[in-house]
Amino acid sequence: MSDDAATTDQSSCRGASAFEAQSSRSLRDFIDTESMSAGLLVAAALVALVWANSPWSQSYVDLWHTELSIRFGSGGLTMDLHHWINDGLMVVFFFVIGLEVRKEFAIGELTDRSRVVVPLVAGTTGMLVPAAIFLALNPSGAESAGWGAVIGTDTAFLLGVMALVGPAVSTQLRIFLLTLTVIDDIVAVSVIGIVYSDDISAGALLVAAACLAVLVVLDRYAVWQAAPYVLVVVVLWVATLESGVHASIAGMVSGLLVPALDPRRSDVDAAATSFRAFRQSPMPGVQRVARRSLTRAISVNERLQEALHSPTSRVVVPLFALANAGVDLRDGVLGDALGSRLMWGIVLGLVVGKALGIFVGAWASVRLGWGRLPQGVGLGHTLAGGALSGIGFTVSLLIISLAFDSSRLQDEARVGVLLAAGLASLAGWLAFRFAARVLGQRDAALPTLLSRPVDEERDHVLGPVDAPLTLVEYLDYECPFCARVSGVGEELRAHFGDRLRYVTRHLPLPVHPHAELAALASEAAARQDRFWDMHAVLFAHQDELELEDLVGYAAQIGLDVERFMRDLDDDELARHVEHDVASAEESGVRGTPTFFIGDTRHIGPHDARTLIAALESAAVAR
Repeated sequence: MSDDAATTDQSSCRGASAFEAQSSRSLRDFIDTESMSAGLLVAAALVALVWANSPWSQSYVDLWHTELSIRFGSGGLTMDLHHWINDGLMVVFFFVIGLEVRKEFAIGELTDRSRVVVPLVAGTTGMLVPAAIFLALNPSGAESAGWGAVIGTDTAFLLGVMALVGPAVSTQLRIFLLTLTVIDDIVAVSVIGIVYSDDISAGALLVAAACLAVLVVLDRYAVWQAAPYVLVVVVLWVATLESGVHASIAGMVSGLLVPALDPRRSDVDAAATSFRAFRQSPMPGVQRVARRSLTRAISVNERLQEALHSPTSRVVVPLFALANAGVDLRDGVLGDALGSRLMWGIVLGLVVGKALGIFVGAWASVRLGWGRLPQGVGLGHTLAGGALSGIGFTVSLLIISLAFDSSRLQDEARVGVLLAAGLASLAGWLAFRFAARVLGQRDAALPTLLSRPVDEERDHVLGPVDAPLTLVEYLDYECPFCARVSGVGEELRAHFGDRLRYVTRHLPLPVHPHAELAALASEAAARQDRFWDMHAVLFAHQDELELEDLVGYAAQIGLDVERFMRDLDDDELARHVEHDVASAEESGVRGTPTFFIGDTRHIGPHDARTLIAALESAAVAR
């Protein structure tokens, strides 16, 4: 398989092996960045606390009140450093969240709406229950304005702590929690933008609305350059600042409007052609064309995420913690906080409310049949993940700075957020231990073993049935990736000879409208001992799989066409395909092509060299 094959379009049909390898690398990079961000965030918060309680505490206060101006002729912006961070840099943070949400709904986990139901319900109850607990303790007065501080979750902190106290393998749980925090973030930012905003300027709002309209137009016409989006977002940020609406909502909404697309085959092919031209003629003009075509092949959403995610997590979030976590606990502040209903409302809302709300929401939606948890994730995992979601740090501190004018109330609320972060981490650790030891729910990942062993009577086997090595492939006849690796089997058989048996199973994907009919056609051909002939023809004509095409292929390979057409309607063949699909689900298969070496799912590239190495390793291990 060529190096650029894995970058073609229709990534929705990428095999669990390739898809999980890529997703695992992306998720691993994401988690590594978030884990480092969590570490830097904790360090920055500790520095802020020590500094604010040291003999040099006044310098901490003075630093954040230092004014900084950006002037353009007679106009410009003037804010102190604290507001530049909270109203400026944090907009970049929320912009990145918006980009991630758009990507998840466009080409990520949330494209399958059935996967959204449980985290949607759990995320909603995970905000309502904490808010209810907080308001039960603070039903009126100035303190009641802080209810928004208990609805948010700090994703970076949550994932960083989970890497320390969670299961060794928790891919599926991380995806579930990321989906849940997407919903959490949308609501939290909406609350910040609507509830905690100042006097509204209609003129500035009109400019902001015009900027959003421009972003919609850029999205509609698939503008792929990043510069127009960035320019419009900067203007939108300034207009939102002037409007009185908190600028965080500008970041989130603008991120949602930046398009995320799978690489299109035409763009990837153009990039490959340009790159080959540069190899043959390494000149500046050719290099410029190649670079442009390579950039165009990746969506502007993903390019902006890659550029901003690391500096946002490693610089912006720690700076925010440094500017906002410095609570002077001297002169009775800590004692007052511990006796404050405001502080305990935040602690109980985040620590108890988040865990209870998320767990009950997940349990109820599963129990009522509205959806199901990701494969590999148990209710014990949701309890532990819900407990860790009580780490509200970044969003909570931001809302506190907006909700209270009184420095006393701000300090009491911040003590609650800091205490809740520690207690939520401890509660998460205890819940993970309980899930592992009492409920037997340890790792939270997809299965890796073949659920139904090879059956020579029903499976299609190429090679000696008693061969010592087995390669099982789940395939879709309309999947371009399956077609590209179809020649790999010949290389493997040439290398291993009679030591290898190659087995195929069906996994027609919903994104391919003709895949199921093609699978039935191959099984109908198998009734006349022509499975492998039809198998080859179907891959050779992936774009022509209508019923009349299949009938033509049946005649081409010498089948009894009338019998072939009768067999296509046979319910037994449909049950055969359904059996394969069920075995794929049970075995953790999420796309095509997916390979099993013996009874173990292969994770990684599926080129001939990699598969040969994996099979050789299996042979040594026997």
